[in-house]
Order: sequence, then C-alpha cells, then structure tokens
Amino acid sequence: MSDASTLDVINQFLATKGIYSLVLILLFLGLYGMIVSNNYMKKMMAMNVMQVAVIFFYLCFAQKEGGMIPILNGITTDPNLYINPLPHALMLTAIVVSLGTTGVAIALLMRIKETYGSVEEDDVLRRADK
Repeated sequence: MSDASTLDVINQFLATKGIYSLVLILLFLGLYGMIVSNNYMKKMMAMNVMQVAVIFFYLCFAQKEGGMIPILNGITTDPNLYINPLPHALMLTAIVVSLGTTGVAIALLMRIKETYGSVEEDDVLRRADK
C-alpha cells in the first residue's frame, strides 16, 4: 500500500469515524483524571469531561447522513429522512443533570474545604481519621 492510499484511508476514517476517536479520547482523559488525581476539584472536573464525552457520543450517534429536522416543511414527507429528536432531548436533560451534579459537588467541596482546610484527598482522609 502506497503512502498516498494510506493517507486516503486515514482521511476517510477521520471523516467518517474520527468523531468517535475524539469521544474515546475525552472519555479516557476523564477516567484517567478521576483515577490519578488526588485533588477533589480536579476529580470533579474530570467527571465533567467524562459527562461531556458521553453526551457528545449520544449526539454524534444520533446523526444521519442527509437527515433533516423533523418539521413538516413541504420538502419531503418521507419519515426515514428525518433525524430522531429523542436523543437530542435526552441529552438536553443530561446537560441539566450534569449542571446540577456539578453544583452539588462544588457545594460539597466548599464544605470539605471549610471543615478540613483542604481539598486534597490525602489531607482530608488524614484529618478525618483524627
């Protein structure tokens, strides 16, 4: 296989499935941040990255080649050409839940900082044992 055909294959993959590679990168980046970080604020931010990756996956999965918005506009009456609005509505709900989760996490982090003087996991666990 020549270099030009290899580049064509890579470009075709990125054009069709590259978005899923981005989703995987975001998901594993968030997972890595949750596992490795000892700071609760960084863990919360990594959790948000994972939530964005999942939302992004569902929205990308709901795409349809040549799809139209599901509004009767006189152009077509074929329901197979319409994009399903359900995944978009569900992800809108997921975004609201994500914001609520982040708000509660920030409130808990403020209480942890107020009580233990730090948001570092090691410090909090050491001071909680006393």
